[in-house]
Amino acid sequence: MVQYDFSGKVAFVTGAAHGQGRSHAQHYAKHGADVVVTDIIENMETVPYDLGTEEELAETANLVEQEGQEALPIEADVSKEDEVEAAVDQAVDHFGKIDILANNAGIESISEMTEMDEAMWDELIDVNLKGVWLCSKHVGQHFIDRGDGGKIVSTSSTAGKAGVPGNGHYVAAKHGVIGLTKTLALELAEYDVNVNCIGPTAINTQMVQGMIESAGEEFMEEIGAMSGPTNIFDPEGGMIEEKDISEAYMWLSSDAARFVTGTYLPVDAGFLAK
Repeated sequence: MVQYDFSGKVAFVTGAAHGQGRSHAQHYAKHGADVVVTDIIENMETVPYDLGTEEELAETANLVEQEGQEALPIEADVSKEDEVEAAVDQAVDHFGKIDILANNAGIESISEMTEMDEAMWDELIDVNLKGVWLCSKHVGQHFIDRGDGGKIVSTSSTAGKAGVPGNGHYVAAKHGVIGLTKTLALELAEYDVNVNCIGPTAINTQMVQGMIESAGEEFMEEIGAMSGPTNIFDPEGGMIEEKDISEAYMWLSSDAARFVTGTYLPVDAGFLAK
């Protein structure tokens, strides 16, 4: 593992109850950051698998503290502006600042475009795209007011670069994250804020496993719909791990990437190269 120095830094991680968010929180703590861990802590009507629980969020906080860093767990829905604003204010009141925003929160569901109902579209777009905007808006304003720079890293997807049948709402949201990243990078550059996003392929997380359990072969077909197995290192279609995305988050959050902004970094085992 590459060593970064986030000593004295505060990272704000969304969707942190489990999966990638928990991994990111642990990695920030391993490198010396205190971590705000947030999650919605309730299921959503159109999402066919269980979302994070209060107990899981508490466990993420515990894992951060096991690394010798302070954790602040906050229950918040990233798609609700009042909850995002309150969470950011609570974090700043507690730690005095935020240095890094990790826009990780996201959900998944499956439907053909002509069969999808409005609720499924709205719920996913609200979390996966609006949530990135709202968190970036309020943490970004904190960066501007503080005047000491900052880092914003968001999770897009290989679906942010191509179409995927049965996943049009997800594709639209993840394309949107890339466009939002580029625009925020331009708008926040004068304040010394780097804004980037990462494009994972399928990852071995609770979300993916939950979708496999609920949709079975249909979901596995959607994962490989663009060009077959997602991992060119494993022709049988094995998935990459959460830690591989966390390492990309660490680099983009560090001074090693101080001249990297407005970019999409694929961590996809060669998926988009095929």
